[in-house]
Amino acid sequence: MMINRKYLLGLDIGTSGTKTVLFDFDGTAAASETVEYPLYQPQNGWAEQNPDDWWNAAVSGVRAVIAKAGCMGADIAAVGLSGQMHGLVMLDKNGRVLRPSIIWCDQRTQAECEELNSVVGERRMIEITANPPMTGFTASKILWVRNNEPDIYDRCAHILLPKDYIRYKLTNEFATEVSDASGMQLMDVVNRCWSKELLGKINIDESLLPRMHESQDVTGGISAEAAAITGLKSGTIVVGGAGDNPAAAVGTGIVSAGSAFTTIGSSAVVYAVSDTPTIDMQGRVHTLCASVPGKWTVMSCTQGAGISLKWLRDTCCAEEIVQAGREGVDPYVIMDKIAAGVTPGADRLLFLPYLMGERSPHPDPDCRGVFFGLSARHTRANLIRAVMEGVAFSQRECVDVFRDMGVPIERMTVCGGGGRSPLWRQMLADLYGCPVSSLRADEGGALGAAILAGVGAGAYASLGEACAAVVRPDVTAVPDEAAARAYEPYFEMYKRLYVRLRDEFKALAHM
Repeated sequence: MMINRKYLLGLDIGTSGTKTVLFDFDGTAAASETVEYPLYQPQNGWAEQNPDDWWNAAVSGVRAVIAKAGCMGADIAAVGLSGQMHGLVMLDKNGRVLRPSIIWCDQRTQAECEELNSVVGERRMIEITANPPMTGFTASKILWVRNNEPDIYDRCAHILLPKDYIRYKLTNEFATEVSDASGMQLMDVVNRCWSKELLGKINIDESLLPRMHESQDVTGGISAEAAAITGLKSGTIVVGGAGDNPAAAVGTGIVSAGSAFTTIGSSAVVYAVSDTPTIDMQGRVHTLCASVPGKWTVMSCTQGAGISLKWLRDTCCAEEIVQAGREGVDPYVIMDKIAAGVTPGADRLLFLPYLMGERSPHPDPDCRGVFFGLSARHTRANLIRAVMEGVAFSQRECVDVFRDMGVPIERMTVCGGGGRSPLWRQMLADLYGCPVSSLRADEGGALGAAILAGVGAGAYASLGEACAAVVRPDVTAVPDEAAARAYEPYFEMYKRLYVRLRDEFKALAHM
C-alpha cells in the first residue's frame, strides 16, 4: 500500500448525475458529491445527453470532494471510472464532441438492429457478441448515425463510451475496458477483444475505437490541463474502471460465481458472475465480460425501474414531496412508507414498467408502461405499490431466466437508490426466494471504480482481497412465505400481460 497517499477516487457517470466519492483504503467514504444534469428526449423513445454536462459535473464533483475532505490532489493515489453503459460519444479529429450522446435507454435503432441481423446473421451476432442486436447497445447507434447523419459520421475520428469520454478529458487517452466495451456489441466477448470479423462485415474502421484494457489496468495519468481544472495531481494514475453494473458488482463484492446483485437505479439490473461465458440464445438476458479478469457475467436490464418511480413521483406525488420537505427527508421515504400500508398485489392493480421500452427479458423497443386493473377505489398508495411491485416482478422474471440457464444464485445483494427501500428489499426476497442483503455503505459504481483503482495502484493484491477488506453487508431481508404465496398469482398475470399486449404495443407504435 502506498502510505504516502491517503485516498482513492471513484467517479460514477450516471444518467441523472455524476457521483464523485473520495474513499479511504478501507472503503470509508471521506467525501461525496453528486452533480445532476438533464436528459433530452427530442422524440418519443429517444434519449440523449450532452457529454460536456458529464465533464462539467465530474470537474465540479472532484473539486468539491477535495475541498470537503480538506486534502490535496497529491493525497489521491488513483482514479477509477464507472458509468452508464452503451452510450455513443462521437468526437472529431480534434477531440470535439460532434453530436449529443445517444444513451442506453434510446430506442430509435430498430431498423439498424435488423440491418445487423441481415448483414452478420442472427445466430452469428450472438456467437460473436454473446447477445442479439439491441436498440440500447452502441453498435446500432453507430449505424443509425451513419444512416441518418452521414455528415457527422464522416467527420467522426473517435467513438467512446460515456465514462471513457471522461477518461479522455482527464488523460488525453482514447481507452476503454472489457466490461463496458462488451456492451457496445462490437467485441468478441469470449476472447475479450474487438471482433475483426464483425467490424469488417458492418464496415466500421477499428481505428475509430479505443484501446482495450482489463478493468484494473492502468490506462493513463491525469494530464497537466486536467490537473489545473480539477485539482488532481498531474500524473495520478487512472485505471480502466468498469461499466456501471460491472463496477457495482465489485463495489458489492460480487466477484465470484454463485453470488449476484440486484441494483435499482434509473434502470434495474440483475447481475451474476460466471467462470465461463454462458449465453442465452433467445437473447432474454445479456452476457458480457466481467470486471474481474478471466470471468464473465450474465446480466439483465429493466429499462424503466427507478425511472418509473421517479415519473410517478414527479407526475402524481406533489403532496408527498411537500411532506418530505417539511420532514427533511427524501420524498421516496414518504412514498415507501405509504406503499408499505398496502397489501401485496396493490389491491388488484398491476404495473408494467415499460416506460422506456424494454430489454430483459423482452427485447422490445415498442412496449410501453401499463397500469392494469385501475379503479376509482385506488389511491396514490396503490399506484406507488404497483409501480414498485412491477419493477420487482420484472427482476423475478429475469432471475428465472438465469436459473433456467444454470447460473446459480444462492445469495443476493441489493444496491442502488432502490436498495435503500426496506419495502423493495423485502419484495425482492419474497419473489426471489432467497435472502437479500443491503450494504452498510452503498456507494455502488463509485466504490467499485475506486476498488479497481486501488488494485491498479497496488493498494490491494487482488480484487478478492480488496472486496474482503472493503465491502460490509448490512441488513438482510429473508423471504416471507405468506407474502411469496400472495405475490405468485399476480406475478403469473404480470407475465401473461406482456404476451397478450405485445401486438398492441406494435400497433400503437405505428399509429
